[in-house]
Amino acid sequence: MSAASPPALRRPSARDRLLAAADELFYAEGVHTVGIDRVIERAGVAKASLYSCFGNKEGLVRAYLEGRHRRRQERFRAGLERFTTPRDRLLGVFDVLAEQAAAANFRGCAFYNASAESTGGAVQEVSDTSRAWTRGLLTELARDAGAPDPAGLADRLVILYDGSTVGARMDRSPAAATTARVVAEALLDAALAAGRA
Repeated sequence: MSAASPPALRRPSARDRLLAAADELFYAEGVHTVGIDRVIERAGVAKASLYSCFGNKEGLVRAYLEGRHRRRQERFRAGLERFTTPRDRLLGVFDVLAEQAAAANFRGCAFYNASAESTGGAVQEVSDTSRAWTRGLLTELARDAGAPDPAGLADRLVILYDGSTVGARMDRSPAAATTARVVAEALLDAALAAGRA
């Protein structure tokens, strides 16, 4: 009896190819710099496919940023699973960021980059959603770590996170995120001490 042959490999759908091309080009070069013709060419699809899948460029940009947001959530959830204490999970946010910043293709935060090029519309909506998620994650982790004012600590950590993301991009090094972890630890310790006083 012969072994069953593996299922035929299917070519990704036009939608998936457009999203992959947009993800690569928009992240590397910017959402406004890259025109839809380049995305279409990279994806190897007809122009009509873009319009039928996304409506227009703004729809494609929205889908690109929503995909980045989902992958970011997954990366943090998976990355923080390795930490066993609430304190380590909170500080681990900066470890996960450092790992991402060490990647050869790291160009900073896709949401900061897109927001710098655009005001309003899909970019603002998805960026606001992503930012709220980051703040919510840090608030939850600060609460779990015992901070007496988790939202206040999260506000300070968001600023630290922002700065370390930009620093890592500008310096082309994860060192900013590593340094931010040290500062985050000091902020957490100060918050815990103030809560005990």
